[in-house]
Amino acid sequence: MSKPFPPISELVLYKNNQLIAFNKPASLAIQKANAEEKTLLDFAQIYCKHPVHLIHRLDQPASGLILFAKNKKALAAINAQFQERKIEKTYLAVVKNQPPQTKGKLEHFLKKNARTNRSTAHLEKIPNSKKSILDYELISSIDNYHLLKIQLHTGRHHQIRAQLAAINCPIKGDVKYGFRRSNTDRSIHLHAWKLAFRHPVTSEKIELTAPIPEETVWQAFEL
Repeated sequence: MSKPFPPISELVLYKNNQLIAFNKPASLAIQKANAEEKTLLDFAQIYCKHPVHLIHRLDQPASGLILFAKNKKALAAINAQFQERKIEKTYLAVVKNQPPQTKGKLEHFLKKNARTNRSTAHLEKIPNSKKSILDYELISSIDNYHLLKIQLHTGRHHQIRAQLAAINCPIKGDVKYGFRRSNTDRSIHLHAWKLAFRHPVTSEKIELTAPIPEETVWQAFEL
């Protein structure tokens, strides 16, 4: 069962005239899938009292940092940094199985199945697949779970979820990618932790961090 989301004002991590960032709770959608659903985009626009523009995405069951642009120029500037791979994206993932090495690079070709909304990871290129690269590092362990830090180099559909599943490390709660049991609130233990980019006007480097969820397993790890 999902718990109520906190007030949107409590989720704000960063704001100025160009941008605003939130720490998205797990299970809150970013964009509408149906007319009744309230989304982070809706709440952001209510908070800002004007339209905002979505820059990047995060799966609904995951939590963490989401950045919006407050105007078209800021949107174009940050989108250009994404396209040029100048944005640094760091995630945290909780897995039950320890990876084969404590740190490494994963390279796969991911193919999305639109019907099942699932991506499969392949070691060789197949038709309609896209090269997907991430670095991972084991940074902490508790009795039953391990915490991985992930640096994303490409932004593919369900990339982290599919690539970790491909090395037998599905994310806690992620039954779509092979974890045995779902979390009670249908969340998964994947968190968009850090985002680094250049301010669209001043070019100053901005580094943002989203605190991990206040949930038992997340809080058991020391960061």
